[in-house]
Amino acid sequence: MLSLIVNPVSGGGRALQGLPAVRSALGHHGLEHHVELTLDLEHARSLARAAANNGELPVAYGGDGLVAAVADAVRDTNTVIGVLPGGRGNDFARCVGLPLEPVAATAVLAEGTPLAVDMGTAGDHAFLGIATCGFDSEANRIANAARLIRGRYVYTYGGLRALAGWKPASFRVQVDDEEHAVYGYTVAVANAGMHGGGMRLAPAASLTDGYFDVVLIADLPRRRFLRLLPSVFDGTHVDQQEVTILRGRSIEISADRPFTIYADGDPLAVLPAALRVLPGAARVLVPRQ
Repeated sequence: MLSLIVNPVSGGGRALQGLPAVRSALGHHGLEHHVELTLDLEHARSLARAAANNGELPVAYGGDGLVAAVADAVRDTNTVIGVLPGGRGNDFARCVGLPLEPVAATAVLAEGTPLAVDMGTAGDHAFLGIATCGFDSEANRIANAARLIRGRYVYTYGGLRALAGWKPASFRVQVDDEEHAVYGYTVAVANAGMHGGGMRLAPAASLTDGYFDVVLIADLPRRRFLRLLPSVFDGTHVDQQEVTILRGRSIEISADRPFTIYADGDPLAVLPAALRVLPGAARVLVPRQ
């Protein structure tokens, strides 16, 4: 039995709109299920725990924030979760090779195989993708507040709006036992390679290696930053001298002014913050190779 945990507002209502077709596809695959609509992420965690306790397979149908919440609720257990992408970015689905169309992704619930993936923690909850702060904090806040722009390009819109008023910040970042300082745009702690609807911010990051890739983006002229912004979609921004990539398991971040850390599209913690990797903490159904 599947417990289909649905965020009705994911993707501007895309998940709820597509629910009848998804349920029909699940029936076609012979998958018994019931639907649970979420009120918020904490409610989603409760629903996932209840499903696991009842011997059901929790399936997150929504955006990356919902997927992370469901995985967080059952992490470090034997519970396997399923994912049906229904949000704006769907970056976790991209990273593990899931079809981005939810009806097509139902086949993975019937025929997929479990994969143990890492998670990261900061504060009370865990994340699956990339935890970012600095310029990305403002860009993510703007994207989350946008109502007229739908789909993954809302994150590009958020970045352009944030750039107009951005002032560089000073960060101190400890990666395991080494301390680093950066003056500029962003500190990103990447458990996975993509965020923001396909931006390859940390192109070499892996969900299964037990490490974070830490991306530091130092100050550069605003016009040059704007010209380089498209290169994040193919990962070639890492070739620029202002971009530094570090690797570690335990990360501490502080800054000269307040920032919220965002991960999987949602607020995660506030600076100063400590993050650590949780190797193999979640088990997710992915396509068979």
